[in-house]
Amino acid sequence: MTVAITGASGQLGSRAIENLKTRIDPENIIGLARSPDKASDLGIAVRAFDYTKPETQVAALEGVKTLVLIPTGASADRLGWHLNVINAAKAAGVHRIIYVSMLKTDVSPISIMPDHKKTEEAIRAAGLAYTMLRNPWYYEIWTRTLSAAIQSGELISTIGNGKVTPASRQDLAEAVAAVAADDRHENKIYELGGDEQFTFADLAAEVSRQSGKEVRYKNLPQDEYIEFLNASGLPEWQSEIIADAEGHAEHGWLFDDSKTLSGLIGRPTTTLKDAVAAALT
Repeated sequence: MTVAITGASGQLGSRAIENLKTRIDPENIIGLARSPDKASDLGIAVRAFDYTKPETQVAALEGVKTLVLIPTGASADRLGWHLNVINAAKAAGVHRIIYVSMLKTDVSPISIMPDHKKTEEAIRAAGLAYTMLRNPWYYEIWTRTLSAAIQSGELISTIGNGKVTPASRQDLAEAVAAVAADDRHENKIYELGGDEQFTFADLAAEVSRQSGKEVRYKNLPQDEYIEFLNASGLPEWQSEIIADAEGHAEHGWLFDDSKTLSGLIGRPTTTLKDAVAAALT
């Protein structure tokens, strides 16, 4: 079995590779990175791989049985880049693609979901075996702003009282490794969520407890939240994506209580307490 993982130098890909090395022979793992030198410390073979250069992709996938396709960042060309990789995988004789998708992508109203849905459809249409890992929101997307929340005394979002079930990058990287190492996950779709469900009021309370400073949750209408994110330094397109996702989270679109993720990784997922502690240290 030879497993290749795209985005090998990224935060999810590098963690997935480190965990996969504990499950299969590292000689059977290939890291794919646009800049291979950035993944040179992973202890595996690394090949140059650029989503935008289909003419080089078939050669880069030579001998690969299972390909982990980690999506590119949001872009107008993202679906086209994914299609490049799928076509190259088929031409190279790849047997299975593991696609890191998003929660409920086939039915979710969140604005970034169509690219994921169409990528999943393209993988199945190509006739390849597949595993779809439909990830929740990362804890780290929310905990990276906690210092500012402590300073201002306000944790701001547009989620209202909606419950969410995020997971850490480490949790989700272990899920990638688990399904990559085991062919029994072929042709499966997994909806993934963390074990612990909470509201943003709960998050604010945990931040208050650990920081020793009162932090209250402040809910904003979506348009005002976009303005707040813009003022914090995010580009407008990113602010709109975050606000749209969090607005829909109020109605359960970032929630999954199936415990499938903890079942895949063989341990409880990261707790809210531990996620906050990691962010504050």
